[in-house]
Amino acid sequence: MPKIITITFNPALDKSTSVAELIPDKKLYCTLPVCEPGGGGINVARAIKKLGGEATAIYLAGGYIGKKITQMLSDEFIESIVIDIKENTRENLVIADINNDKQYLFDMPGPKISEHEWQACLRAIEQIPDVEYIIASGSLPSGVPTDIFAKISVIAQKKKARLIVDTSGEALNHAVKAGVYLIKPNLRELASLVGKKDLDIGLVADMAREVIDRGNCEVVIVSMGTLGAMLVTKEMALNIMPPAMHAESTVGAGDSLVAGIVLSLIENKSLTEAVQFGVACGTAATMHTGTELCIKKDVENLYHKIRNQAPVTQITHLKLLL
Repeated sequence: MPKIITITFNPALDKSTSVAELIPDKKLYCTLPVCEPGGGGINVARAIKKLGGEATAIYLAGGYIGKKITQMLSDEFIESIVIDIKENTRENLVIADINNDKQYLFDMPGPKISEHEWQACLRAIEQIPDVEYIIASGSLPSGVPTDIFAKISVIAQKKKARLIVDTSGEALNHAVKAGVYLIKPNLRELASLVGKKDLDIGLVADMAREVIDRGNCEVVIVSMGTLGAMLVTKEMALNIMPPAMHAESTVGAGDSLVAGIVLSLIENKSLTEAVQFGVACGTAATMHTGTELCIKKDVENLYHKIRNQAPVTQITHLKLLL
């Protein structure tokens, strides 16, 4: 059994296609759609596999879409624990507008989950032995309580496993209060955690340390898009920048970032090396259209470049209105 497990409460079948131009009230001819299993934890498990690691994906699935996701993960040799649900798993749609170089993400609502179903997910986590990292990632569908990641925190503490949470809103607040090893907020999510309505990007490290100083989180990785990621602990704050390049798609970049970090930590790399590798993974995911995740050869090339540049300890001040 792998030492990494991922949890996905709201998986999706991600369909991506492209049109010459997105125009209203006109029949648009799409390219052949590409379908891939998606959702936070599923993406992390798939990215880990692409990078040569192993992870067990625990997820809720129902209906023909749920069965299709399970089959696709099996085809990729992803070890899975499937929690059957009554309602249908959702589908998402990604459309690229070729002429205008834009991408549109249509994120569908998930199914309504019963208490019995989400409780079964918690029991599945409890029954897995020898876990080192638990990654709880993605949005919550209707019916799943916002303190679900806090409940997982209790299980992780009993197992002496490190919990990594990548979510937003009240679910993230509950998780931090309960105790986590690492969180990966974006700028807006970080500001929300510390009760700010605007954010001076030069104060990112101070805000992240405010979260850490509450005593319930050891590491904050702030994802900042083209500015890279800020690694913050009690002892250090480093802004790790990716090489400049054109992004084809941002879908799955954050999940690839998390995958790279966790896989590096399992391999006993330092936090700095882990986040450098994670930034390489996240950047690699942006190099391809649609919902494709990072590719190992791209990651290795980017990681080499990132390792050879000096980490930035101070970033330019820029106020964001949230």
